[in-house]
Amino acid sequence: MAASGFAALGYQIVWTRQATVWLGHEAAAVLAVVAAFFGGLAVGSWTLGSRIDRSPNPSRWYAACEATIGAWSLALAFLMVPVTGWLLELIGAQPSPSRQWSVAFFGTFVLLLPATAAMGATLPAMERALDGMRREGSSIAALYAGNTAGAVGGVLVAAFWWVPQFGLARTAAACAALNLACAVAALKLFVGSAVAEPSPARPGASGVLFMLAATGLLGIGYEVLVVRVLSQVAENTVYTFAMLLAVYLVGTAAGAAAYARWPSRLRDQLLSMLAAACLLGCLSLFAAEKLKATVLDVLGPSMAAALAGEAAIAVAAFLLPTFIMGAVFSHLSTSARAAGIGFGRALGVNTLGAAIAPFLFGLLLLPALGPKLALMLVAAGYLALSSRRVWSIAILPFAVFAPPLAFVDIPEGGRIVSYKEGAMAAVSVVEDSGGVARLRIDNRQQEGSSATRLADSRQALLPLLLHPSPRRALFLGLGTGVTASAAAEDAALQVDAVELLPEVIEASAYFRRGAPNSRLHLMAADARRFVRATRERYDVIVSDNFHPARSGSGSLYTLEHFRAVRERLASGGLFCQWLPLHQLDLETLRSIVRTFVAAYPGAFAMLATNSLETPVIGLVARNDAERFDVGRVRKRAEFGIEDELALLGSFVAGPRALARFAGNAPLNTDDRPVVAYAAPRITYVPDSLPRDRLIALLREVEIGPEELVLADAAWRSRLAAHWSARNAFLLAGRDVRPTGDVRQMLSQVREPLLAVLRISPDFRPAYDPLLRMADALARTDPVAARALLTELRRVQPSRPEAAQALRALAGGSP
Repeated sequence: MAASGFAALGYQIVWTRQATVWLGHEAAAVLAVVAAFFGGLAVGSWTLGSRIDRSPNPSRWYAACEATIGAWSLALAFLMVPVTGWLLELIGAQPSPSRQWSVAFFGTFVLLLPATAAMGATLPAMERALDGMRREGSSIAALYAGNTAGAVGGVLVAAFWWVPQFGLARTAAACAALNLACAVAALKLFVGSAVAEPSPARPGASGVLFMLAATGLLGIGYEVLVVRVLSQVAENTVYTFAMLLAVYLVGTAAGAAAYARWPSRLRDQLLSMLAAACLLGCLSLFAAEKLKATVLDVLGPSMAAALAGEAAIAVAAFLLPTFIMGAVFSHLSTSARAAGIGFGRALGVNTLGAAIAPFLFGLLLLPALGPKLALMLVAAGYLALSSRRVWSIAILPFAVFAPPLAFVDIPEGGRIVSYKEGAMAAVSVVEDSGGVARLRIDNRQQEGSSATRLADSRQALLPLLLHPSPRRALFLGLGTGVTASAAAEDAALQVDAVELLPEVIEASAYFRRGAPNSRLHLMAADARRFVRATRERYDVIVSDNFHPARSGSGSLYTLEHFRAVRERLASGGLFCQWLPLHQLDLETLRSIVRTFVAAYPGAFAMLATNSLETPVIGLVARNDAERFDVGRVRKRAEFGIEDELALLGSFVAGPRALARFAGNAPLNTDDRPVVAYAAPRITYVPDSLPRDRLIALLREVEIGPEELVLADAAWRSRLAAHWSARNAFLLAGRDVRPTGDVRQMLSQVREPLLAVLRISPDFRPAYDPLLRMADALARTDPVAARALLTELRRVQPSRPEAAQALRALAGGSP
C-alpha cells in the first residue's frame, strides 16, 4: 500500500503538469485537475467497492486495479498528445466560462478515469483482502496510514528527483512499474486467504456517510485555503507546493497510524478537537512571515534553509489539523464498518466531498469572503458536525477582530491603492511615499511599477520597430499594461494582450494614461493555451519576462511553446521573448537559449535597457531568418527610439554566439521541464548580483554587423563601435556607487564615460548623463562645468547640446 500510494502521488504531479500544457493555468485548469483526480477516486471507490465487498477473491480485484493503473498510465504516454490536442480545439481560444469549465473538468476526468477509478478501488480491495488475516477494525487505519505515508514519498521523490532528472514520461513509467509489481505481489501474498462476508447495513449508516462526505469536503477545503494564504509568504516554486503537500500528507498518515492508540474517551471529541486545531492553524498563518525569517536567520543562506523555512510554515499550519484529520477518517471508516457500510462506499463518499472542495472553497468562497472568513467556515463546519456545537461561538471573536489574512508589504509612508483576492492569486497595487506605484501578485512577485514606464515601453518598441510594417501584434503577459499600451499608440497597429489573471487586467487600469485605447484588446486567458488554440496570425509577438522560478512560468519557455508561437507568426513575422536576467542564473539561461535556438536557429539577443540592477535580455527571431534593412529600420525608428543606431545598437549576440553560449545545456521541454526545477535555486539563494551576471554574459557572446544588417561598410563600422561603447559603458558602471552629490558622482564617471564616447561618439547613454551633470555643476562651479562641456563638444562635435550649454554659461545663464 505504501508503494501504491507512492505511485499515486507521483502520477498526480506528472498528470498535473501534463494537463496544464493543454488546459493552461487558469482557475479552470488548476481546479479541474484536482477535482478530476478526486472525482475518479470517488467513482472507483463507490462503483467498484460494492463488487469488491461481495467478491470471494478481493486480492484479485486489488491486483487487477494495480495492473489497470499501470497499463493506463503507459497508454497515456501515447494518448495524451492527440486527445488533449482535440480537447484544446474544443475549448477554443476565447471560450465562454461554461464551455471552458465543462471541457476542462469532463475532459480531464474522462482522460484520467481508468487510472483514478482503479486507484479509488485499491484501498477497499486491500482492506477486504486483509480482512481474514487481521483482527476486525485494525486494518483500515493501518492501510490508510501506509498508503498515505507512501504518498509522501511519491511527492518528494517525484518533485525533487525523478521529474527534474528523468522527465515526466519516465517518472510515469517508473510509477507504472510500481503498480505492476504491486499487482504481482498481491497475487502471491494472498493466495488461499480466507475472507469474511461483509456485514449488512444497519441503522445509522446514512449519518456516517454524511459525516464522511462532509469531512472530505472540509479537509481539502482547509488545504486549498491554507495553500493560497501561504503563497503570499513562500516563493511559490514547484518545490514549495511539493513541500506543502508532503507536510499535509505526513500529518494525515501519522494521525491514521496513531488512531489505534487514541484513548477511547477522546474519540467522540475528535471533530471538536479538529475545529480547534484548524483555528490554531489559522492563527499560525499570521506569524508565517516571522517564522520563515527566523528559520533563515538560524540556518543561514542556502536552498536547504529556504526550503526548511517553507516546511516550517507548512508544519505550523498543517501538522496538527491533518494529524486529527487522519484520525477522524480512520474513526469514521471504522464506524462505517460497524454500521455495515463497505469501506469502498465509505471512501467513495469521502473523496466525493474532497472533489467538490476546490470549486466551493477555491472558486466561490475564497474570492467572495477572503481566506480568513472562509477558514472560519471550515472550523465552524467541523464544530457543526461535532457534539460541541455550542463552542462555535468561540469563532466569532476571531472572525470579527482578527485582521485579514492578506500579506502586503507597504513601504514607510506608503499605502495600498487596491487589493483584490481572486480565485488564483491576490493582486495588489502599492504606492510608496514618493508616489511610485507597484503591481504585485501574491505579494512576492512584482509585475512592474510606474517608475519603470520607459523601460517597459521599450520592451514593446524595440521588437515592433524591427518589423517594417506591423499590422497586428500579440503580447503574452500584461503586467502594468505599459508595454502593450505603448504598442497601441501606433495608429496602424491592432494589439491583442493575453493575461492569466483577470485581477491583473483590472489593476493595470491604475497605470494607464488617459482613456482606454480602442486598438488594445485585453483577454483573460492562459498565454500558452491561447497560442495553441487561436488561429490568428500576428506580425509581431512579444512575450513578457515571466519569472522562471514561479510555478507554471517554466512552461512558457519550452521548445513546444516556442514552436507553437512560430506557427502563429505571419509571413515575415518577428517573435521576441524577454528574459529577466536579474531573476535567472546563467546555467538556466543557457537552457532557455538553447531551447529558443532549437526553434529559431537564426535568433539574436538584445538588451531592453542598459540597466545593471534589473537587466532584461530579449531573444529575437524572424520566421524568414532575413537580416534587417537599415533603411527600413531608420524609417521605423522615428516612432519612439532615438535613431536606427540606438535601436540596432541594443543587440548583444548573433546566432553563432548564442549557439556557443548555449552549448550542450539541457533543452527545456514539456516532458523534461528543467527550467521549472533549476530556476528556483537563484530565487532561494542568489549566488551573484544581476550586474555581475550581465557582465559575464557579455564576455561570452558577440555579434558582427554583417550577421544583423544590410548596410554599407561605414554604417556597419559605426554600429560595431556603438556595441563596443555599450559594453564599456556597462563595465564602467558596475562599480559606480549612486550618490546625490554631483561632484562625487562626476569623480566616479567623468573619465569612464568620456572614454566610452571616444569609442563611439554616437553613444547617447554616456553623453546625456555628463550633459546633465554639467548643467547641475554650473550652479556651483562654472569653471568645472565649462571644462566638462568643452570636452563633450570635442568628443561629439556633431551634437549641439554642449555648445548651446557653453554659450548659456558664458552669458551667465546656466
